[in-house]
Order: sequence, then structure tokens, then C-alpha cells
Amino acid sequence: MSALTLAPRLRPLSPRKSAVLSVLDVGGSKIVCLIARLLPMEPGATLRGRTHRCKVLGLGQQRSRGVKGGAIVDLDAAEGAIRLAVDAAERMAGVEVESVVVNMSGGRLSSRTHAALLAVDGASVGEADMQRVLEAAAQAGGNGPRAALHLIPMGFSLDAQRGVADPRGMVGEELGAELSVSTCDISAARNLMLAIERCHLRVAGMVASPYAAGLSTLVDDEAELGAALIDLGAGATTMAAFADDRLVHIDCVPVGGQHVTMDVARGLSVSLADAERLKTLYGACVAQPADERETISIHRVGDDMDRPTQIAKSELTRIIRPRVEEILELARDRLSAAGFSSHAQRRVVLTGGASQLSGLAELARAIVSPQARMGRPLGVEGLPESAKSPAFATSVGLMIYPQAAALEHVGPKEGALRDEAPDDGYVSRVRRWLKQSF
Repeated sequence: MSALTLAPRLRPLSPRKSAVLSVLDVGGSKIVCLIARLLPMEPGATLRGRTHRCKVLGLGQQRSRGVKGGAIVDLDAAEGAIRLAVDAAERMAGVEVESVVVNMSGGRLSSRTHAALLAVDGASVGEADMQRVLEAAAQAGGNGPRAALHLIPMGFSLDAQRGVADPRGMVGEELGAELSVSTCDISAARNLMLAIERCHLRVAGMVASPYAAGLSTLVDDEAELGAALIDLGAGATTMAAFADDRLVHIDCVPVGGQHVTMDVARGLSVSLADAERLKTLYGACVAQPADERETISIHRVGDDMDRPTQIAKSELTRIIRPRVEEILELARDRLSAAGFSSHAQRRVVLTGGASQLSGLAELARAIVSPQARMGRPLGVEGLPESAKSPAFATSVGLMIYPQAAALEHVGPKEGALRDEAPDDGYVSRVRRWLKQSF
């Protein structure tokens, strides 16, 4: 199966249309379903890329089951958790969900840039020429065992002139294009789609988790000048680099918040449930002077439950910090190896549930970039206070993604998913105008 046609491609949302959208965030620690109404809005000075405002109608959340490292490992368990999350959101919103936009955080996310050239022989460049050179760039990556999630044009060239934003109408001898292709393992995408389809839902689109998180947390200047996003999930940490208001690179490392929990469980000889509780309530990446005096009660495995053991809070910090340092160093090195260290040096935005550890932003400023900050969802109405945190950045970003889908290249084999008809005759132009206007 072609790597360029497996993952569903979402149809771009017309700036004049309102819509009800359902999204599903399948993570290693939680599964979240959000139902929102997207309403057209006037362009504003802030969040310039937004064409719609999002108003959340329903939210359902369940503890994740059957998911490890962002990939499905138990189909039945994952299906059950998805059903419960969707049902809760449907009851709250009073609507029935038929299709969802889903995230992909597993499957070894990665991206590469492909280039292609097309001879135009001095003629005026048209839309068809642009589509042909982009398709040639997409095919340059081959059809290996990878599913394409995003195909984003990074720019065109015309003869010796590089950095051409829109070559339509210009003349030259040779048209070039660069395309950023973000992919994941085909098996991971297939199994995620299968788990959702078993819930009698259609997958309307699949979005890389760090891309979605960036859409909800980055402000315009960050996305335009260059920024790196690090999404610290439960089973994996994913990264995305942005420049010129678009995604230019994604990557991942298979280490996340669950590895911190395992370190705490082993280091203190406590159960995984107790380790998660200790990490959430008392966990920190940076020690404070009072930590040596402050004590925590723990129940070691095999000890008398009526006699808890007292440890200094600093002991918990000494277990957590090395693992968090390792995650940040791996993320920094991956971005640097891919040639995007300059983006990280300008600005780093931290999202994901594991990013909420006390002192993590301070540690990131010391390891990755002095301009690191926490990222929280921006510009969404109706979210409960508990969801206005970095842990829900991906969930909210999935609702914003339809507004950015128009930036992506859609191949000819996916023409049925496009707003345009294949030809440009009078009937197709009228049909297109009707779709965009009503």
C-alpha cells in the first residue's frame, strides 16, 4: 500500500462555514474526546492564522488502556476506552459522533524534506505546474513501510531564484519545490484506525501529536520566526519545529512520563500506582532548600500498610531529575542532528502531561534553550479549568487543525477528499463556489 494514501487527509475548512467537529486524543495516560462548534470569525491581530473560533460543546476523558508509547498494543482494551470517552462527550454535547480527527503520537514519528524540479520552458507557471512538481517531490520519498501524515510545501524556486512563495503567473525555465513529508509506521496507523472503526466511527483525519500541540500553543510570532515544541507524553516525547508559520520537522524519542514513574517505583520500592501519585503530588525536577526538611509518607511493597515509611522530599527529586534531564537532552540532540537547533535556541515550548512537573521549565532553560516556556491551549471557549493545561494541548490542537489543513499538499489519488473538482469548467466552478459560500 502506498505510504502517501493510507492516512486519511482532512478536507480544508472554508473560512465562511461553521461546523461541528469531533476529535479524539489517544495518549498513553488518557484518552480524550472533544466535540466543538467552529464558528467563522473576523481576522484579528492575535492568532492571525485562525479563521474560526472554537467553542467546546462536550468533553469525555478516560484513563488510557491498550496503548503503549502512543501505539495500540491491546485492541479490545483500547476500543473500550475510546467508546467510553466518546460516549461521555456525546452525552455532554447532545450530539452523535460519526467521525473524528485523531492524533498519532506513536509509530516512530519522523519527517524528511524532498525536492523536485520541473521544466516549464519559459512558459507562465500555472496551478497545474505547481501540483505536478509537488507530486514529484512527494514521490521522491518512495513508498516504503511508512504512512504519510502531512505533506507541507516549504517553498518554490524558479531557475536561480529561491524562496518563491507563489510562482503562479511567473515565467522561467525550471520550477522547483521542497516538500516536508511527516510519516509514521503503517502498522501503527492501521491499528489506531482499526480501533476507532470498531467503535463505528470514521477517521476523518490523522494528525501528528506535536503538530497539533503546536497549533494550539504557539503564538504567531513564534511560528513565523522559528520555534521548537517538545511534547512530553506518557510513553514518548515528540518534537516539532516550526518556521514561516508552518511545520517543517517532527521527531520523537521513546521516553516519557511513564519512565519517570517506573524510576520512582523502583527507586522507592513502591507500587506503580503509588509512584504515579507521588510524582503528581510531590514530584519536582529542581530541588528546593526546604526539601531536605519536608517529609513524605510512602508504603513500600511488602511492608506493613499500617506503618508508612517517611522519606525526605529531596530523595524523590533526586530520582526524577536524571530521567527528565535525559529526556530533554535527547530532544535537544534530535533537533540539533536534524539541523533545527537554531529553532530550539530561539524558543522552546513545552507541552504534554509530563511537562507539568515542578521546575521542568527551569531545567529546560538550562539544557535546551534559555527561552523555554510552558505551552497552554490558546483561543478556545468552553474548556473547563482542568483542561486549560499543557496536558490538553494536543486535544485542543486537533480542533484547530482543520483551519491549517489548506497548507498541505494533496496528491491526485486523494482528489476525492479535496474541495476542488478535477477539472476547472463552468459547472465545477459553480459547485466550488456553492460549497464555499453555503
